[in-house]
Amino acid sequence: MTYVERILASAKPEELDRPVLSQDHASHVVCLALKGHTRLAADHLLHKEMAGYLEETVGNVIRQLNVVFSKALLEETSGKGLAICARVYDVLVNTALNLFGLEGKIVGFSDLEVGRTLSNLTQSLESLESLERKGIFGGGCGEALVAKAVISNILSEMKKVMEGFYRPPGSMVAYAAKQIEKSISEQRVMGSFLGSARQQIQENIYYRMSEAGICKFGNDYALGLRWLRHLGFVQVSTNPSLAAIAYDDDPSQWEGCREENLCPDFRTLAQEKPEWSRDPEAYGDEMAAYATEVSIWRNLTVFRPIAVASDMRHGMISLQLNPSIADNYEASLRSALELYSDAQEFLRKYDAYLLWGYSENIERGRPNIVFKVAGSSPAAIDITKKLESLGIGTNNTVTFTVSQEAELIFAKMEGRAEAVKKGIPLTTVYETNMGGRLDDHIREVQAERFLEKALGKVVDKEKALRNLAEELGAWNEIGTRTSLKEKIVALSSRRYLNPLNKEPLVNFLVKTGVPFSSKEKVKELLDTLENDIQHCGILVTKRVYDIFFSPENRIRWISHLQSKCSLTREQAEEVFGGIDVLPASKRKTRETFLTLAGVNMTHTEFPNHQMNVLMASLEADFSIRDYQESVLREVDQVMLRRLAEEWTGINGVFREAYELTPSQQRVLEEAKIPSSERYGNRGLKPSEWGSFGATAKTMDEFSQSYETFRKRCIEFVRSMRKE
Repeated sequence: MTYVERILASAKPEELDRPVLSQDHASHVVCLALKGHTRLAADHLLHKEMAGYLEETVGNVIRQLNVVFSKALLEETSGKGLAICARVYDVLVNTALNLFGLEGKIVGFSDLEVGRTLSNLTQSLESLESLERKGIFGGGCGEALVAKAVISNILSEMKKVMEGFYRPPGSMVAYAAKQIEKSISEQRVMGSFLGSARQQIQENIYYRMSEAGICKFGNDYALGLRWLRHLGFVQVSTNPSLAAIAYDDDPSQWEGCREENLCPDFRTLAQEKPEWSRDPEAYGDEMAAYATEVSIWRNLTVFRPIAVASDMRHGMISLQLNPSIADNYEASLRSALELYSDAQEFLRKYDAYLLWGYSENIERGRPNIVFKVAGSSPAAIDITKKLESLGIGTNNTVTFTVSQEAELIFAKMEGRAEAVKKGIPLTTVYETNMGGRLDDHIREVQAERFLEKALGKVVDKEKALRNLAEELGAWNEIGTRTSLKEKIVALSSRRYLNPLNKEPLVNFLVKTGVPFSSKEKVKELLDTLENDIQHCGILVTKRVYDIFFSPENRIRWISHLQSKCSLTREQAEEVFGGIDVLPASKRKTRETFLTLAGVNMTHTEFPNHQMNVLMASLEADFSIRDYQESVLREVDQVMLRRLAEEWTGINGVFREAYELTPSQQRVLEEAKIPSSERYGNRGLKPSEWGSFGATAKTMDEFSQSYETFRKRCIEFVRSMRKE
């Protein structure tokens, strides 16, 4: 870290005035920026009422900041002068990035005013850099140390994504940072950065899909959101695992953060809770909730401008409720309302600055939050319905099957209908389909069946299983298991047998003659089976979308809502139009490309999955138009028949995932959905949700992650007590 970077890192944002003392929008931006709240200052300009005034307002900001920058160069030789210059650069750069991105289109700025404003910003930044090279901080030797430090900080923050939790091939955001870094010119730092950043944003596959209305996208991770917002991402999902990972990637959330955008770190919150230090264990759940809030508050502020500009249609943060109380209606509801109230209090303070000077008719403080309600028990139905009736959106998670998702969409519609009749404005809400996790479960079931049948042909089962485990690099774990059944289950996990057609398994099955003694036949069978399994989650997504959101069924559901819930046509369209299917937990790029839709669909993507999608889009024969409205395309009936009938190891599990229940069929009949019997009647009933294998595995993982994160919070508070 250079001397300049050390000085800037130590420059903490200043307290903001209360009440706000600004006189006009330009002076408000300048005041926020010079106090160190540069991104809040840049985001203040992202408002519908700024349309038509953007170029003039930014011009006034540039004029004022040029004076400040020049004065700092002439009079300041201290760290304070460095900080002032850095903040001037930072607010102008972030304003430019906002206008390169899709935020301006969501707000409603014209292409003409964006183009002119960007031209002015680029000219101004290059002019400031030229001044720095001639002035004190450049040493009069032609260097631009402050400009370089500001850009370095932006790129370093982008590189944090997945830094502490690496999954090949790394994150798309970090990749963009590295590509931009290669293009930075030492002689023209600002100009080269802006040119490269614009290219990385506007040529990105997600930007192009979002701009064309092909689909909406969200981030399945707690960091990197500002860059993704520029690409058109409109949602972020979190859970206990991701909250913990965010602290690994960015430890400043524990302590020592820059307090950017008025967000405190965990230490600051803990210092306000002396009872935690007296008995940390007793307050573990409360600590975990507050630690989650620390990471969530940052997410709320990043997406706040587009949430406000879109009337809560975009910019939603999915916050998972404590998985240990997922099956408890009252406890889950109490937790959701407490978190919602905390978010509302925080955002009222934040909005005082973000929305200063704009119409007072715009509500301040309404949280752009939807709560992730786990579909692990029938309680999820009532929790979903109640929250929706209060105008608090939900995102059902731990959902893998058509029947789960259909039942919870019914609950959403009922709750939202109750809210809209009271005049409560609605938000966009989500129905997650954890397709990759369903594929994993079905693959594991099939692997267990293969191993059990093959070992039935072997005399020394333990030895045969050990040999296979060693070939798969699994013996260190498998050898610790006690029973043969436990070893089979452990070896069948996605960690070792994903994909299913691995060479060691092929050879093992051939030796035992299960199902064939011909290697060619076994390999062909496993190749086909693996391909089919990788489509299970896709098939569920396509069926849920077909039932509810295909063009012909959409009309029927809206009419059904009008008659059943006594809604106007406009109210029914608001209730129905704001429910999005949310494909998640993806393993292959096809899970994105084969389930795209322009309405009622938002994909949530893990950072390494985004990278895979980006790389696929750069192939010579790729055309996104080939996948437009792909979710509505005909299903491969031959593959579907194999999954539902021929693969005897998994056909029962697949039917549970792919079919409806008899009671759900009756609802479809009431809504006049034609040929509802084609959706089957062997799907999971609510009482069976918790025992479904994918549900049990996921809830166990989430509960373990939550408990680990809870313990980390307790240990941090204990360390504070020792200090």
